[in-house]
Amino acid sequence: MSYEIEEIARLLSVLPPAPTGWVEAAQRLPQLRAGIDELVARAEQDAEVRKRLVADLEAAFAEVGLEPSPSALDEARRRLGA
Repeated sequence: MSYEIEEIARLLSVLPPAPTGWVEAAQRLPQLRAGIDELVARAEQDAEVRKRLVADLEAAFAEVGLEPSPSALDEARRRLGA
């Protein structure tokens, strides 16, 4: 199935707008990923820091200005191997 760009644009224009919560979550993703990257990098550099991060991940999120949502905490735990 092949569509011309104009047809794709027309089809997209009839879709309802994305829910506000989805848009806000998508806007926060880059900051969230960067914050988790920072925490993981710190944990990889120092075993004591890693233990502290794993022991109180919510506080670690607060240190880097992140909201500790359940999905964000799950991702951080996965990446930390906790």
